Amino acid sequence: MITTFFRKSTLINYAFSVLLLIFFFTFSQFNASTSVLNSNTIYEKALTIIVLLSSLFLVNFIVKKNGLTKNSSYAILFFLLYLALFPSIFGNLKLLLANFFVILAIRRMISLQTLKSPKEKIFDASLWIFIASLFHFWCILFLFVIYVSIIFHVSRDYRNWLLPFIAFITTAIIFIFSALLFDTSWIDYIIKQSQINFQIDSFTTNFQNLALSFYAIIAVYFLFSMVFSLTNRPLILQASYKKMIFGFLIGLVIFLISPEKNNAILLFTFFPLAVMGTNNIEYAPSKMYQEIVLFTVLLGCLLAFFGQL
Repeated sequence: MITTFFRKSTLINYAFSVLLLIFFFTFSQFNASTSVLNSNTIYEKALTIIVLLSSLFLVNFIVKKNGLTKNSSYAILFFLLYLALFPSIFGNLKLLLANFFVILAIRRMISLQTLKSPKEKIFDASLWIFIASLFHFWCILFLFVIYVSIIFHVSRDYRNWLLPFIAFITTAIIFIFSALLFDTSWIDYIIKQSQINFQIDSFTTNFQNLALSFYAIIAVYFLFSMVFSLTNRPLILQASYKKMIFGFLIGLVIFLISPEKNNAILLFTFFPLAVMGTNNIEYAPSKMYQEIVLFTVLLGCLLAFFGQL
């Protein structure tokens, strides 16, 4: 029944997804917020929900535009459920902004396979990644995916390899000038974020540990499912799926090395894993299998969401 509803991509599915996202956000804010409401916090929460909705529809646009999934709503459903799995994400605007810019970069990297305006796409993707790194420094590691994309499609032109450096210089000049003009503490924030911490000891509740364990299980399952079935996918899409795999692995590395350790940083793995989960369901021959997988993810995420509030 669940798969039947989300198998199509209609206005009802989008409306339900938006309402579900607003529910998760509102419920998490009412139960987790300890600050007094004022104009600043209201603006911040409004911007947060705008970024969440924009990210959701951007994910849907990318998978539809590039044929990464069939005509279904599974991708945005998985993305929503992963958000609910770690409710602390809803209160972290900087992380959400960083992820939004990373998704914009991934969009340009995937569209590189058309070979139309490759230089503009490489520069744009690099620029988005450097902007994302201003909110969470280690997003800069997604440059690796850009160079993977260059190797796949446009490696013969040496100028393509230099474009990320031009994007870096552009971003650095604008950022340093703005920091010196408005607030030099921005520079201190970047320096602090650039540290490395491999310790995973900041999860204080059993439900946080259970949520992380559940996510690890489904992530490993969907990842290996994609890796071992990659050769069965259409040849024209294999490069895009490889970028999803690399993107997921980079997101995992960011989680492992980030100085301020919390499971919300896994946000950078959500989009690639949503694509992997959708493909796992869409290419499964058994409807019963589809129902079991989707129901398991749905139930696990909902239990983790309410357990952590």
